Amino acid sequence: MDLTDSSAVVTGGASGLGYATAEALISAGAQVVVVDLPDAEGSSQRADAVASLGASAHFHPGDVTDPQTTSDAVALATRKAPLRAAISCAGIATPGKLLGRKGPLPAEQFMKVLTINAGGTVNLMTAAAAAMQDNEPVGGDRGVLINTASVAAFDGQIGQIAYAASKGAVASLTLPAARELAHHAVRVVTIAPGLFETPMMAGLPEAARESLRAKTLHPPRLGEPADYAQLAMQIIANPMLNGETIRLDGAVRLEPQ
Repeated sequence: MDLTDSSAVVTGGASGLGYATAEALISAGAQVVVVDLPDAEGSSQRADAVASLGASAHFHPGDVTDPQTTSDAVALATRKAPLRAAISCAGIATPGKLLGRKGPLPAEQFMKVLTINAGGTVNLMTAAAAAMQDNEPVGGDRGVLINTASVAAFDGQIGQIAYAASKGAVASLTLPAARELAHHAVRVVTIAPGLFETPMMAGLPEAARESLRAKTLHPPRLGEPADYAQLAMQIIANPMLNGETIRLDGAVRLEPQ
């Protein structure tokens, strides 16, 4: 699908996977609305990151757990051009065991991860699909929804109860969403990244990062945001990719811990 004279929305787009994807979408000719949390008072880190993408990038600060945020982002995108792609990259990976050193897993911690990772994804999907249904088809498609799961959806490790559950939800909703939206010529595909160089990973000690690098079979390295962005663009381009969760992981399979 040609993205010239089109728009896109990317959540979590001020860094990591989302930033690389926004960059790729802009290179393909799209106007891109980047949704990310507002900068802290006195900081402009996220706004500056989006501004560095150029005039075709538009920062929309907000929280993806608020449906109004994603609705407003989609409305902003459609004012620029018809919305053709919506990519959900916003997420958190707060660790926690059912029975941790400090006691049972707090319910509010579990629900926060699910609300951001699964709920935030559905919020964007809902708003984007509503806008896409009225598009004129391009190459047979009115639009594409791309979600982000994780290999933790399938190989969840000890301490990933909430994260694995949230990413499993994203993977599981892919097919029913694709079946439903086929009537509107809107595709739904999920990417399940393995071990990637992201802000989440950057916070780990170097020894831990080196241990994780060694787990990926080939290529023997951590994934790079550009790898994710490349697959997102390939999904947009290939009309037969629909209703599927694609592992992007260099054949990694995570052990229990």
